[in-house]
Amino acid sequence: MVDASMLETLSRSTESCRRKPNIAIDGPAGAGKTTIARLAARRLGFTYVSTGSLYRAITLGLIRRRVDIESFEQAPDQDSVLKTIDVSLSYEAGEPRIYLDGEDVTDRLSDPEVTESVSEVARIPSVRAFLLDLQRSCAQGGGVVMDGRDIGSVVLPDAEYKFFLTASVEERTRRRLLELSAKGLEVAEEEIRHIIEKRDRIDSTRSVSPLCKAEGAIEIDTSGKSIDQVLEELLSYVAEPRMS
Repeated sequence: MVDASMLETLSRSTESCRRKPNIAIDGPAGAGKTTIARLAARRLGFTYVSTGSLYRAITLGLIRRRVDIESFEQAPDQDSVLKTIDVSLSYEAGEPRIYLDGEDVTDRLSDPEVTESVSEVARIPSVRAFLLDLQRSCAQGGGVVMDGRDIGSVVLPDAEYKFFLTASVEERTRRRLLELSAKGLEVAEEEIRHIIEKRDRIDSTRSVSPLCKAEGAIEIDTSGKSIDQVLEELLSYVAEPRMS
């Protein structure tokens, strides 16, 4: 005879088997995380979540509020200021759109002033705590591809698949220049390289949730590889029956 507790256990087990896995993709700026994560989600029929965009939205919110970002970490009213910033995520035709205080700012998040300051903002403990619950809630139901810098190590440590994408500084500088040029923004190559190297230092040495390769993560060097090559390499691992 099967009692109620056994039925509940069987039910949870069945639900777990039906639940789609979560995929965490980490790596430094310009390694191709966003592009690959978005394409992987599309191929798998999953939901794509860019945590970097959320941090960029917070950064833009602070800039618009004329906050001194360099001293914000020591400000006594950090939590009060952050609570005035309304950041939300929605989807249009399957593509994520980021809203700041009710305005769609998706196309403003790569502006140089945001790019230059986002790592300074992202290393602040109060900011990371402010966004952590939002990030985790996005993945509660499974079937999410989430990219960032601490997804596999902090945000989704139980993700079924973890990847760490990397590339040389030269390659990442070239990609960022092409991205900005496509948006009609002209920035000197040396300036972009400086920003990327600065972000690498800040992201990898911050005291809270530093950029690192999560335990069990599969590293993929994207240097010299096409988008399709990287995508197929990543998906070749997901196709294996490795779900826990």
